[in-house]
Amino acid sequence: MDKLQSFLEKLEHEQNISLEDIPEIDLYMDQVIQLFENKFNGTKRNEDDKILTKTMINNYAKGKLLFPIKNKKYSKEHIVLISLIYQLKGALSIKDIQATLEGINEKVTEGNMDLDNLYNHYLQDSAENMVSFKEDMQTRIEKSVIVDEEYLSKVLLIASLVNMSNLYRRAAEKLVDDIIEGESE
Repeated sequence: MDKLQSFLEKLEHEQNISLEDIPEIDLYMDQVIQLFENKFNGTKRNEDDKILTKTMINNYAKGKLLFPIKNKKYSKEHIVLISLIYQLKGALSIKDIQATLEGINEKVTEGNMDLDNLYNHYLQDSAENMVSFKEDMQTRIEKSVIVDEEYLSKVLLIASLVNMSNLYRRAAEKLVDDIIEGESE
C-alpha cells in the first residue's frame, strides 16, 4: 500500500492542464500533443501509453467533439475542450462526450461562451475533488486492511474502488441522458 500512498501524493500535482499552461497563440497539432505529453507523462501506467495522438484529435474533430479547426491550428478554446475530453473519456463514451459538449461548442462558435470561466470552475472543482478523494482513499485503505493478508486487503480495496467508480460513472451517464432529453424537448 506504500506505492499507492506515493501515487496519491504525486497524482495531486498532475491532474489538469491549467489555463496558464495554454499559450495564447494558436498551436499546430504536434504542439498540442507535446503540451499534453509534457503535462500528463507522469500519469502513464506504462511507458508505451500515449496521452494524445493525431488520430485521437482527428476523431474528436470528426465526431464533432470540437468546433471546427481553422488553418490546422488549435486555439486556446480547442485545447480547453481537448483537456475536458481527455478527462471525460476515462468514464464516458465518445457519444456521451459529444452530447455533453455539443452545447458548449455551439456557444463558443457563436461567441456566447466564456470558456475560460467554465474551465476555471472545473479546475476548482477538480482541486476540491482531489482533497475529498485523498481523504476517502485514506479511509478506504484503513477499512480494507485484513490482518496478515496484504493481497486480500488489496483485492478488497480494488473492488471497493471499482464499485465507487461505477456509481459515479452511472450518475454521469444519467446527467448526459438528461442533457440529451432536454435537447429533444
